[in-house]
Amino acid sequence: MSNEQYIKRCLELAEKSKGFVSPNPMVGAVLVYNNRIIGEGRHEQYGQAHAEVNCIESVAPKDRHLVSESTMYVSLEPCAHYGNTPPCALRIIEEEIKHVVICNNDPFEKVSGRGIKLLVDKGIKVEQGILEKQGKWLNRRFFHFHQQKRPYIILKWAQTVNGFFAPADHSRMQLTNIHAAQLVHKWRTEESAIMVGYNTALNDDPQLTARLYTGKQPLRIVLDKQLKLSPSQKILDDQAPTWIINEQKEEAINNLRYIKIPFNDNLLQNLFAELYATNVQSVIIEGGTRLLKSVIEKDLWDEARVFTAAVTLENGLTAPLLTNANHMLTVDIINDKLEVYTHRHNPFAYVEGMNL
Repeated sequence: MSNEQYIKRCLELAEKSKGFVSPNPMVGAVLVYNNRIIGEGRHEQYGQAHAEVNCIESVAPKDRHLVSESTMYVSLEPCAHYGNTPPCALRIIEEEIKHVVICNNDPFEKVSGRGIKLLVDKGIKVEQGILEKQGKWLNRRFFHFHQQKRPYIILKWAQTVNGFFAPADHSRMQLTNIHAAQLVHKWRTEESAIMVGYNTALNDDPQLTARLYTGKQPLRIVLDKQLKLSPSQKILDDQAPTWIINEQKEEAINNLRYIKIPFNDNLLQNLFAELYATNVQSVIIEGGTRLLKSVIEKDLWDEARVFTAAVTLENGLTAPLLTNANHMLTVDIINDKLEVYTHRHNPFAYVEGMNL
């Protein structure tokens, strides 16, 4: 097998950790001796052992003596600092592994080339940049967070064939089929936070949890300038941590945190700065039209996922219109259609064969 094939396996392992390791990156590692994989590992849970350590620990006792003669393949530069776990670069050195092949360099300032330098300084052969675009797409949230200093923003909405977002009276209407709904719930488990505006919370009364897919619940965020939402609203229950962005008070009550931010022209920038400061790596914005259009107008989005349902409305709320968008992908979901876009300044382009 080639370097590309082993790195592809690393990326496949890494993807299994989507939604479980943020704000850390998804990382997979493979240990190969004489064209035979003797160990595999991934970073499985935030705060627990990293991919390289799990890979080494997975080696069977009968193959343990082969570790020092093997090549370590890893989807991201081994870490070089003490965090929740010791540096992976040091573990590789301790195991006397002589060859390391890396997909991406780590943009995190405490690593950022230091892991590679540790290895090279000990005489270890290091190869870099194998399937680099695929690795960056997989970890685009992590890369964007550290390079742009704000969360990766994903817009999501459903619209009718004739371009309406919802009925004119703001009543709740399920446009897409159950398969699309299940996919949306899967997405919720993969992002750090989910966000809606006041009108959506009031009129749709969404729970904003992942009930149709197994995984962690995202941080819920709602804009409620004057704190007019009723305590009976589902988004204010105790099912998941929730931020209520408002102009009235700062307070923490159980799972609810009230955060005071002026509702001026810089509201979104200030909110995203607050999220960055608390290590919230990504946000999926699910509505409503006013919030979505505001994010688009301010050019603060990175990716958009737009469902077009096989229904029409005679009149209603007009769906948002993307600007500065590059079309990435079209997926048919029974009778519904999903279109995926990235912002034209988003450096992380979709690579055919990769997942969202």
